[in-house]
Amino acid sequence: MAEDSPSDVRGIVRLRRRWISVLLLAATLPLSGCLFRTRKVEPRLTNTALKTASQQDLVDYVNSEAHKIQSLQATVDIDASVGDQKNSKVTDYNEIRGYVLARKPAMLRMKGLLPLVRNTAFDMVSDGQQFKLWIPPKNKFVVGSNNVQSYRPDQRLENLRPQHIYDALLVPEIGPDEIAVVENGIEIVLDPKRHRVEQPTYDLEVIRRGQNGWFLSRKVSFSRTDLRPHRQQIFDEQGNLVTDAHYQKYTDYSGIQFPSSIEIEMPQEDYDIQLHIVKLEINRPLTNEQFALEQPPGAEVIRLNHTNSSVIKAGDSHSTD
Repeated sequence: MAEDSPSDVRGIVRLRRRWISVLLLAATLPLSGCLFRTRKVEPRLTNTALKTASQQDLVDYVNSEAHKIQSLQATVDIDASVGDQKNSKVTDYNEIRGYVLARKPAMLRMKGLLPLVRNTAFDMVSDGQQFKLWIPPKNKFVVGSNNVQSYRPDQRLENLRPQHIYDALLVPEIGPDEIAVVENGIEIVLDPKRHRVEQPTYDLEVIRRGQNGWFLSRKVSFSRTDLRPHRQQIFDEQGNLVTDAHYQKYTDYSGIQFPSSIEIEMPQEDYDIQLHIVKLEINRPLTNEQFALEQPPGAEVIRLNHTNSSVIKAGDSHSTD
């Protein structure tokens, strides 16, 4: 009996596959009623009317708004979340009444009061170079340089830095030694029916020269619905995200538009702080004395530097690493 040739075998296999496909299709049709179905999906892009601007328009807006504000004094409600990656926990601090003073070029003071009792939860100041942080509930007084990265995973509140608050609170102007480029971006927003949709943005990227060359210093994202900054991301020279600030609910304060809700995320320190402005005064004269924070008697002093952290406990005359 003659054997089938290889080509005949391949033909038989193909024929069997076709019959199997036909049988599967026949078995499926009675169950579904039809082979294809049409379903509705939410629109991916917003239907909101969008505004347009040039790169120079965005730069001019940032610089113009930055020049309008030289100082501010605010009463705020603070909601904060502090992460603990080691123990997979998050501690929430809600309903903290706070007071914020800011004066250019780099002065900031922020004080928070504990709920109900209204005792001081923290008090911190910065002059742009050095910072001080007083934590009465822990009797600790932290002193250090703003450019020192000294994250203490076992002491969450001690990682709070006034400079991060200042940088997020006031979007700085784009200097002549910086380069600004714009790209079209996308953000996810909720439409009036609470559906998630994509909305185009303008992302103004500010590039600065550092010790090791040019780097992305920050990115300011503008909503295309009102052409105002709704987000500012600040990076270090290694490309790490240092601060991620979100701005919402722009309100008129004495003729100046300023966000009444600001969320400040600091991913490296695992902090999330939300500031809800209760009262805001812009360009009110502020004195140096208002930014003075003296070391309280008997406090445990923590001095941070580039190499280590020294601790001087109350009553001690020596320091330990």
